[in-house]
Amino acid sequence: MLGLLLFVVVLYAFTSVKNKAREISKPNISFLGDNNLFITHEAVSKLLIQNQGSVKKMPKETLDLNELESALKSNPMIKSAEVYVAVNGTLNAEIKQKRPVARVSTNASYYIDDKGNFMPLSSNYTARVPLVTGYVEKNNLQHLFKVARKIETDDFLKQHVVEIHQSENGGIALKLRQCSFTVNLGSLKLLDKKINNLKAFYKKSLKEKTLDKYSKVNLQFDNQVVCTKT
Repeated sequence: MLGLLLFVVVLYAFTSVKNKAREISKPNISFLGDNNLFITHEAVSKLLIQNQGSVKKMPKETLDLNELESALKSNPMIKSAEVYVAVNGTLNAEIKQKRPVARVSTNASYYIDDKGNFMPLSSNYTARVPLVTGYVEKNNLQHLFKVARKIETDDFLKQHVVEIHQSENGGIALKLRQCSFTVNLGSLKLLDKKINNLKAFYKKSLKEKTLDKYSKVNLQFDNQVVCTKT
């Protein structure tokens, strides 16, 4: 029994040392969620190499996984990252990208992501989201984010809204697909009620074939839809 116990201890120690000395193979990179890649596999590999040298053929014990995860998360396209080494020595990186809900198109161009933060444009993929125009401050996107999230989660708005315009005083106006009029929401107070009024107006005007007769639709007033004819 003593000999068997000694054999197990020696075997464990040998296996542990050999496992630590095992060289890392080429990184295996996978993207979770959306298949539309704003950042490429090559760009992720470059981030790994820049922060640990050539990770390929590197002993497992010298690899700092936390440092690699921090390096990946520092990329403005990446929402979260998990890096781990499999038993066979394969370095795995699981990436979750940020998801845009609107695209700012003013003197600067960038996305607003699904947390209401800045996200740069990608040369690899362009998202089909509403444009944001007018007065926009890069460090103050929460007001516009609230509108963009409402559009994303509402089937009618998602189908029809193509542009969100913000005035200097924070007033919001919308432009709809294949409609020449502007929808003036004003402030975001009673937003759900205003959207319901817009839906009722659109449905009625579509039935009566009068959508092309208006230049402005004002929803700022309670229980009213004030229209300006062309």
